[in-house]
Amino acid sequence: MTQLTVQVGRRTPAGARCRVGVIGLGYAGLPQAVAFAEAGHPVIGVDNRPEVTAMLREGRSPVDTVSDDRVRRLGDALSALDDTEALADCSAVVVCVPTPVDAAGEPDLSALRAACATVTAHLRPGQLVVIESTVYPGVTDGVVRAVLERSGLVAGVHFSLAHVPERVDPGNPVFDSADTSRVIGGLTPVCALRAEELYGGVVSSVHITAGLREAEATKVLENTYRQVNLGLVHEFAAYCDALGIDAGAVIDAAATKPFGFQPFYPGVGVGGHCIPVDPLYLAHSARAAGTPLHLVELAQRINDERPVRVVDVCETLLRTTGTTLAGAEVLVLGVSYKPDVSDVRNTPVVPLVRELTARGAQVRIHDPYVPELVVDGTHHKSVSHLGAVIAEADLVLVAQHHSVYDTEHLHRARLVYDPRRHA
Repeated sequence: MTQLTVQVGRRTPAGARCRVGVIGLGYAGLPQAVAFAEAGHPVIGVDNRPEVTAMLREGRSPVDTVSDDRVRRLGDALSALDDTEALADCSAVVVCVPTPVDAAGEPDLSALRAACATVTAHLRPGQLVVIESTVYPGVTDGVVRAVLERSGLVAGVHFSLAHVPERVDPGNPVFDSADTSRVIGGLTPVCALRAEELYGGVVSSVHITAGLREAEATKVLENTYRQVNLGLVHEFAAYCDALGIDAGAVIDAAATKPFGFQPFYPGVGVGGHCIPVDPLYLAHSARAAGTPLHLVELAQRINDERPVRVVDVCETLLRTTGTTLAGAEVLVLGVSYKPDVSDVRNTPVVPLVRELTARGAQVRIHDPYVPELVVDGTHHKSVSHLGAVIAEADLVLVAQHHSVYDTEHLHRARLVYDPRRHA
């Protein structure tokens, strides 16, 4: 299949509206369901969490990146159901369920298998099945296809099968589901064409790859690129700290180059639904292929160790003031995985708080979007009266750069550590 990028505007051709089922209504699935509905497609949304579908039926959004008003404006165009029977009436079914890793860091496809079993129970000839969940190359044509063909229908013959990796950046004010180009891979050219027809009415452009595996590999490469560059920056920040250099200032200076450089900044670690997970899918696949990606695995280790490194610096800073970390009051500002959102999936603040506590620090947190953070069974509630708490703390650690943490607040602190600027 020839690779092709198509500029498609945001069109919904006359007569092209079709009923779309979306399985999984979280940070990836709900924005996509809303985008389909806003483009004129009646959407059936399914989620195995009754509280999620109940909120949507009440006109409330279960994720903070989609507003309640946006959900309410859709009216009957988006139906959130607990019953999956209506999937049989859909022309296309899109699977957007989580694909995390297990305790050993290996891909956990259990939610994907369960969602595909649900599709299989209602699969009918002529349907299009799209997998948006992140997977390593070979899963759509292997695991997914095997489950779907238990229906007795053959992929590429009786129904179409495609992989369209999600590209959601929660809280991004510039790019949303409709403004982000999409990559499409089909089991056959016809499968790819059918997926292009569906997404072409929703996004500005699509890029059709040579096949399923190329589309699957695209997503894991995109986020591995970020993982590797963050690993580099975290090591570079430690190097700068050893020489007394402001790492953030160096990165800012390098970012003035209009080509050949993209700025990445250090932090307390790497979090979210993609960067800590997707490179592990790629590493798993590479090991199975006999071509281990040593750079990827090293970057993963560097970023996993970052919270401990941050606590080491906290200990050193406190020692310069005649204070020990054991018994010190440390205020952690921001616990979500990225600025100005409430999403705490895989937030590096959890291992950070765990390490601070293990060394005897008295940890308090503040986050305007997260009322509490649970770490090893301990409920850390976000403090009120932020200014007073900042002034009382022995050390203020800026773990996440929410816009509310301005210099006026931080000027009240006795000691501030901002890993974005230093190691």
